[in-house]
Amino acid sequence: MSRSNVLALAGFLLLGPATAEESKPLPWSFQPLREQALPEVKNIAWPQNRIDHFILAELEKNGLSPAPEADARTLARRLSFDLTGLPPLSSTSIPNPQSEIRNEAKRLLTSPRYGERWARHWLDLARYADVTESWSDAKSPAWLYRDWVIGAFNRDLPYDQFVVQQLANDLIPGSRPEDNAALGFLGLSPSYWKELQLPPEIISVTVAEEWEEKMDAFGRTFLGLTLGCARCHDHKSDPVTAEDYYAIAGVFASVQLIDRPVLDEMAWAPIREARAKVKAIEGKRDALKKSKPAPADLKDQVAAFEREIAAIREATPKYHTATAPAVMEAALFVKPKDKGEHGSKLDYIPGMAQDLPLHERGDPNKPGKIVPRRFLSAFPGPDGRPRSLDHGSGRLELARALVEEAAPLSARVIVNRLWQHHFGRGLVPTPSEFGPAGEAPTHPALLDDLAARFVANGWSLKWLHLEILTSATWRQSSQVSPETAARDPQNHLYSRTSQRRLDVEAWRDAMLAATGELDLTPGGEPFALEDPKATRRTVYGLVKRRELDEMLRIHDFPDPIAHSSTRTETATPLQQLFSLNSPFIFARSEALAASLSGKDDETKLRDAYRSLFQREPTMRERELGLAYLGEGGSWELYAQVLLTSNELLYLD
Repeated sequence: MSRSNVLALAGFLLLGPATAEESKPLPWSFQPLREQALPEVKNIAWPQNRIDHFILAELEKNGLSPAPEADARTLARRLSFDLTGLPPLSSTSIPNPQSEIRNEAKRLLTSPRYGERWARHWLDLARYADVTESWSDAKSPAWLYRDWVIGAFNRDLPYDQFVVQQLANDLIPGSRPEDNAALGFLGLSPSYWKELQLPPEIISVTVAEEWEEKMDAFGRTFLGLTLGCARCHDHKSDPVTAEDYYAIAGVFASVQLIDRPVLDEMAWAPIREARAKVKAIEGKRDALKKSKPAPADLKDQVAAFEREIAAIREATPKYHTATAPAVMEAALFVKPKDKGEHGSKLDYIPGMAQDLPLHERGDPNKPGKIVPRRFLSAFPGPDGRPRSLDHGSGRLELARALVEEAAPLSARVIVNRLWQHHFGRGLVPTPSEFGPAGEAPTHPALLDDLAARFVANGWSLKWLHLEILTSATWRQSSQVSPETAARDPQNHLYSRTSQRRLDVEAWRDAMLAATGELDLTPGGEPFALEDPKATRRTVYGLVKRRELDEMLRIHDFPDPIAHSSTRTETATPLQQLFSLNSPFIFARSEALAASLSGKDDETKLRDAYRSLFQREPTMRERELGLAYLGEGGSWELYAQVLLTSNELLYLD
């Protein structure tokens, strides 16, 4: 049996047979995966791999030809920014043969910089923030999740495992405790303020909205579905019913945000015991400070407590090891306060799970029938029924259903996301909306073929990168003829490469790389982005959920309170004012000018262009630059012009 037939059979088994109740076929994105037959093309010399056959066939069908191949410098910049978010070394050049591109891509994929770049794409989906709501009970550092995601990309953790660990690492038999940091996907979920002086009827609505937020992030991120639309009624376009919504929402109603250790129990037990002792001593110390009248030897007693605390901490190995923002199994019930008191209380019952009732029009105060926890009815298992999610909260079964029963949809979604970041636009232009309400794929057979082979190659993201980057499609230049521009104005057919603007992280990092200041220290505590002297990669900059840094805010960084599948691109006066007046830009301009010191103006000019643009200045650029500098122009101001130029901001 051929591999394509095996995949087709596997897809049938994943989705199960059609049932008599089905009134209409499932959307294309729910259908089984299978490798597609390569379409015939006329220009047989152009394709470099399977991707190119699908792209070229559509171009030829529309009377178009691909753009010429990009030059070596353009490919070097594109490849480096695509994979690492950084410019190439000024001496880097990639000859056009495919073997050289593959070798350079493999080298970049082994760099720690790769994980830093691609983790940021994922963090947009996961609504990551270092500083979450002040009222949240979980206080663990968010950066443990950020660093886990970076590490997962760098070690090419298979995507199916990547998904399961983020939803249920604590429930996987034999899982590593350090991978509990993956639970930050849920543990860092936005929480809403609950004024517990209000009655349970109001607080229940707030709690239901938190469940909906988790459902929305879960559905959009992993399945490309807007599950939240089914809270009040059956989804208007997707094959998702209100019962489906509450069947999965019951899982999220059975977890509690907590701080979880990333050490095994043997190592963590003495730390837990020591911290309990310290907490008790701190309680005694604080009570003593508040005592009235204060004892005469208050300072001595407080100092004694401090010494005792310090001794316990020093004697306990790894005492200061951070815990990770995570979840535990616990069902939440909103109840009235005890008799005689006004308001509500949140009652978490550890180890318990609950099934939710249908809420009439989404109102938890109007419950209907109870819906047992289970997976989506559109993805039945081998027995023709959706998988039950009845072990504990059901998180582990839910995660496995995503990459087993729903594997065709999950694979299509992540393949499309990688394509989007390499080309600026997905094969499905609505990357988190794969239902009928979203846009249809421009090249459905290509998406299916890539997704099927992605699964067959072990869900390896690095394999997928190489497949895309070694295609002739990716190697095209941005040159466009009038005829092509007229027939394919939005480049939906991939008749050339679309020019793209760098996101704020890559732009900031590129400036630091050009000035020689970039600090490549990996991981750990975030730094304050407003500090103009801070030179670490932007992925490690502090992100506040409710108060974004100014540089991020005005340069289209996504709002970390919600899932974000794409970055908007705006051109505003505030961005121009930032380039003219920002202390960060001033500091980089001074650093670039200083890095060129001790040379004549012509040599400095040449070195500046090499550092920033990986090329020599043109004759005209050389003449203008030397004329300005020869008239007493400031090197700092000239450096500022180069740093804020479109050539640095845009990728060809």
